Amino acid sequence: MTIGELLPILAIWAVAVASPGPANLTLISTALGSGRRAALGVASGIITGSVTWATAAGLGLGALMMAHAWTIDILRYLGAAYLLYLAFRSARAALRAKTRELEPTRAGISFRKGWLKGATVHLTNPKAIFFWGSLFAVIVSPDAPGRDLLTVGLACIATSTTVVFAYALLFSTRRAAMVYLRLQRVFDGLFAALFGGAAISILTMRFT
Repeated sequence: MTIGELLPILAIWAVAVASPGPANLTLISTALGSGRRAALGVASGIITGSVTWATAAGLGLGALMMAHAWTIDILRYLGAAYLLYLAFRSARAALRAKTRELEPTRAGISFRKGWLKGATVHLTNPKAIFFWGSLFAVIVSPDAPGRDLLTVGLACIATSTTVVFAYALLFSTRRAAMVYLRLQRVFDGLFAALFGGAAISILTMRFT
C-alpha cells in the first residue's frame, strides 16, 4: 500500500476518532475533573480497547460477532449500563457541586482506575466493532495482502493514539481545570445529559 493510498484512510480515521462519542466524552470529563494522570489512564484504556478490536477485526472475529447478534447485544447492554452509571455520577456531582480549590480536585483517580474506565467504555461500545470491521471489510480489500492489513491497522492505531492523548493533554491543562471549576455544575450537568444520550444511542443503534 502506497502513502497516497494510506493518507486518505488516515484522514477519515482521524475525523472519526476525534468526533464526539462515549470514549471521548469519558476522556474529556475525566481530564477536566480528575487531572492529567487519570486522563492519560483513560487514553491508555481506550487504545487498549482499540487494539483489541483491531486484532479481532483483522482475524475475522469482528465479522463473526456481527453475524451473531446476541454477542453484540451483550456488549450493547453492558455499555449502555456503564454509560448510565457515569450519567448518574455526573448528575449527582452536579447536584452536590461546591466551590473547590484546584489542587485537591486534580488529585483525582489513579492512572489504573482511569485505564479501567477507558477500557470498559471502549470494549463495551459496539460502534468500535463496526468501525474496525468496516475498515478491514470495506475500505481495505479483503483480498489485500496481510502486510497491507497490518500497515493500515498500525497506522490507524497510531492515529488514534495521537488523537486521544492530545485530548488528554489538552483538557487536563491548568487553564481547562480552572474553567471547569468555575462552571462545575454546568459541566457535570452537561456530561450527565451526554452520557445518558450516548447510552440511549447505543441501545437504539442498528447495524443492519
